[in-house]
Amino acid sequence: MAIVLGIETSCDETGVAIVDGERRVLAQSLFSQEDEHKLYGGVVPEIAARAHLLRLDRLIERTMAEAGLDYAGLDAVAVTAGPGLIGGLMVGIVTAKAICLATGLPLVAVNHLEAHALTARLTHGLAFPYTLLLVSGGHCQLQLVEGVGRYTRLGSTIDDAVGEAFDKVAKMLGLGHPGGPLVEAAAQGGDPHRFRLPRPLYAQPHCNFSFSGLKTAVRQVILAADAVDDAFVADLCASFEAAVADCLADRTARALQRQAGTAAARQLVVAGGVAANRHIRARLQELAVAHGAGLVIPPPALCGDNGVMVAWAGIERLALGLTDGLDVAARPRWPLDPEAEPLGGAGVKA
Repeated sequence: MAIVLGIETSCDETGVAIVDGERRVLAQSLFSQEDEHKLYGGVVPEIAARAHLLRLDRLIERTMAEAGLDYAGLDAVAVTAGPGLIGGLMVGIVTAKAICLATGLPLVAVNHLEAHALTARLTHGLAFPYTLLLVSGGHCQLQLVEGVGRYTRLGSTIDDAVGEAFDKVAKMLGLGHPGGPLVEAAAQGGDPHRFRLPRPLYAQPHCNFSFSGLKTAVRQVILAADAVDDAFVADLCASFEAAVADCLADRTARALQRQAGTAAARQLVVAGGVAANRHIRARLQELAVAHGAGLVIPPPALCGDNGVMVAWAGIERLALGLTDGLDVAARPRWPLDPEAEPLGGAGVKA
């Protein structure tokens, strides 16, 4: 039964956890950098890297103590090696390498996206294959998941990620950072039908996403408004949230239809930080029921970035003998399906 230390530093969450092969979380620590970035209305890469550097060693020490383990009680160290902000990735991967060099433990370099993709196997014991909708601040994609390291991209965003769209809408409305939870909170009690916002790529035959035009439409509504009061903000947030949910459901339905009759179409997994949004979860539940698919969404605490998912991905890879040398490099871009054709357009998220 493997016991793995997981380290996550790809963006603005410093996550550390210890997980075992029986899907038990022995200890975990998470430091959110919200206060550090709030003043700037978004994540500042240099500030994020420095915050990881200041806190990571203490979080590891605290997590090890909480689990009642020393390094001799571990079987490996797993660390996010990409994709993400290069400064933060380097803090995590250099720390993991130092531990492995000093202790002789094997190193497992984890793809951040794969960690999200495999979380449902930790929380629900889900078997392969399944269809994955990955929605976060930096990514929005549909993947066929057939096994560890075995992914086929069904669709991706051609411009902005859905989480980024939430953040930008929050910024335009002066709600603050991080945008996703703030827009969701503001939308409570709002009228989702007050503003007619577009559903980009709706009903198209492919499975790709687009959110840039939706952001622009929100901006135009704000500029045309006579007054931006609480009711206006609530209604616009509700209208935006409904538009996003419709887009996600429409594209996901297309992916399930393309795989009709296969085992993957019978299980839909939703992962990433945006999966914590209650309205989106409810909309996707309706979709899954309509298509006769089971819906698996990890608990909200494991939807965002965290060390637990990295430790679990490390366990999955370690079980297959997949370890890495101490010369492994951080990768700011690391697609799950490297064989997929690049999408056209500027600013494409792989």
